[in-house]
Amino acid sequence: MMQAQSAAFDAHVRRRAQRAHVADRMLTKRWMVRSFLLLHGAALVVLLPEIIAGGTIGDLPLYREWAMDAFEGGTIIGLEADWVYPLLAWLPIGAANLLGAPLYQLLWFAMTAGLNWWALLVVSDGGRSRNGMLAGYTAMFGFLLLSPVALLRLEGITGPLVVIALVWLAKRPLVSGALLAIATWIKVWPALVIGAIVAVRRERWLVVAAGFAVTAATAAISVASGGLSHLFSFLSTQGDRALQLEAPIATPWVWLASVDAFGSRVYQNYALATREVVGPLDDFAIVLSTPLLVAAVAAIAGLILWARRRGASDHDLLLVGAFALVAASIVFNKVGSPQYLLWLLPVVVVAMRTPTPWWRRMTGALLVTSLLTTLIFPIFYMPLVRLEFLPVLLLTVRNAMLVLLLGAAVVQLVRLGRRGMPVVVEAVPTTTRPMSIV
Repeated sequence: MMQAQSAAFDAHVRRRAQRAHVADRMLTKRWMVRSFLLLHGAALVVLLPEIIAGGTIGDLPLYREWAMDAFEGGTIIGLEADWVYPLLAWLPIGAANLLGAPLYQLLWFAMTAGLNWWALLVVSDGGRSRNGMLAGYTAMFGFLLLSPVALLRLEGITGPLVVIALVWLAKRPLVSGALLAIATWIKVWPALVIGAIVAVRRERWLVVAAGFAVTAATAAISVASGGLSHLFSFLSTQGDRALQLEAPIATPWVWLASVDAFGSRVYQNYALATREVVGPLDDFAIVLSTPLLVAAVAAIAGLILWARRRGASDHDLLLVGAFALVAASIVFNKVGSPQYLLWLLPVVVVAMRTPTPWWRRMTGALLVTSLLTTLIFPIFYMPLVRLEFLPVLLLTVRNAMLVLLLGAAVVQLVRLGRRGMPVVVEAVPTTTRPMSIV
C-alpha cells in the first residue's frame, strides 16, 4: 500500500514538473512569437482561397461596397448620408481599399494582424513580462475562439486599440485617451471604457482632453465635407430595429417561436441583413430595452462611484467597472451580434496582466461563452434560424452565461466597495486630565 501511494505521489510530482516545464517554455518571447505566427498563419490559410479569388466574406463585402462607391465618386455614407457607424469607421474601411477591391480581404487581414501584434507587444511588455505574456495568450486564445468575427468585423480593429489604451493609461494618458476616442469613433462601445476611466482614475482629465481633441477633429472633417447633419446619425439609425435573434433579451420570444406559439416567428430583415424575432408583447420589450440599458449603465456607474469613495483600488475598480458596463450594454441590448464578445475580451486581457483568482474564473467563463458564441454563429446559425432544438438551447445557455458574467461583475463591484471601506480611527485624547462625571 505504501509503495503504491509513493508511486502515485511520484507520478503526481512528475506531472506537475512537466506542466511547469511546458509553462516555462510557453511564457517566453520566442514561443509567444511562434504562437502568434501560427495563429495568424492558420487564419491566412483559411482566407487564402477568398484572397486569391479577389473576394470578401463576413461583413467585408458590405464594407468594400461602401469603399468602392466612395472611391469611385459615389455617395460617402456618414458624410453624405446617414450611417450605422461613427465617422472614423472610414479609417479601416477606406484603408483596406487602397490597393483596389481585389485585395480588400488581404489588407483587412493585414490591418487586423498588425494591430493584434502591436497589442501583444504592449500587453506583454515586449515579451519581458511573464504575466504579460499570459495576458497575450489569453488574447490569442480569445481571438481564435471568435475568429469568424474577429477577422471580419470592425471589432477586430477596435479591440487591440482598447487593450493598448488600457495598458498605457497610467504612463501615457494622452495617447491612451486619443486611442480610446479613435476606437469610439470607429465603434461606439469603447465609450463605456472611457466612462469607467472618468469615474475612477486620476488621469481622467488628460483622457477627456485627448478625447475632446479627437472628437473636435472628427467634427471638423464632417463640417468641412458638409456632412455635419450626418455626424451623429449612428445614434438613431437603428432605433426602429426589432429584437435580434441572438440578443439575450429576445430569448423568451425565440423559445415561443421554436414551439410556434402565439404567432411568434423569426424573419429576415433585408435592410440590415440580420434575423429578428417577433411575438406577443415584443413591442413592449423593444420600447423598454433602451431605458433598461440606460438604467443598468447608470446603476453600475453609481456602484463604481460608491466603491471609489469607499477607497477601492483604482486598478481593480477600473477593470471590473469597465467589464460590468460593457456586459450591461450587451445583456440589455435589443441587438445581439457575435462580435459583442470582442467588447469584453480586451478588459480580461488587460486584467490577466495582474491575474487574481476572480479574474481567472471570469476569463475562463468568458472563453467558454466565446466558444458557445462561435458554435451559434456561424456553425449552427442556419439551424438556429430554423429554430432547431440544439442551437436554441446553445443560444439560451450562451445568453445565460452573459447574464451570469454581468451579475458576477456587479457582485465584485460591491465586494470592492466593502473591502475598500476606509478605517475610521477614533481621536486619542492628548491630555491626561480626568474627564468630569456628570
